[in-house]
Amino acid sequence: MLRAMRIIATFAAFLFAATAHATPAGANDDLGQLLADKGLLARIDQVRHSVSATASELVVTAMGFLGVPYRRGGNTVESGFDCSGFVKAMFEQTVGLILPRRAEQQAAATQKIERADLRPGDLVFFNTMRHAFSHVGIYIGEGKFIHSPKPGAEVRVENMKVWYWNRRFDGARRVQTSAADTPATQAAVSTDPVLR
Repeated sequence: MLRAMRIIATFAAFLFAATAHATPAGANDDLGQLLADKGLLARIDQVRHSVSATASELVVTAMGFLGVPYRRGGNTVESGFDCSGFVKAMFEQTVGLILPRRAEQQAAATQKIERADLRPGDLVFFNTMRHAFSHVGIYIGEGKFIHSPKPGAEVRVENMKVWYWNRRFDGARRVQTSAADTPATQAAVSTDPVLR
């Protein structure tokens, strides 16, 4: 499934890049026609919109909780949030997906990705308590993440490039949501031998 998603994403990026550059007359038309005839253009577009809409909705929802106070063990706006309670609540409210309660459990239940592959909605983990995956936040793009940091603080956005966070970065994870398993994705994988 991951290989198919990478192929689709690479192909979509190629397609969009190809339309941005001058090419010989008819070259883009031929490629577009081939994609349309195979039904791949519509599938790629559906997958791209579904995945980006879910990630965007997750980030927008999380941003709506800026300023909610930190509370150890908290997982609601009324009680406040700790880091993993915030992440758990955002995924439940936005995606309808129930993640484990603790940061290290969330890391274990999600797919490891490279830092360079981060996309909005991915999870970022940090070693803030002298053990792996002791803190978690939601990546929002452009090197920034949103999280509930510590007692006395509130949900806020931080830059991962600042010394404190960069030094403690423990890894990135992607939550497999139903957006990755859309009918368009499944159809693309099951009907196209290149994507199997």
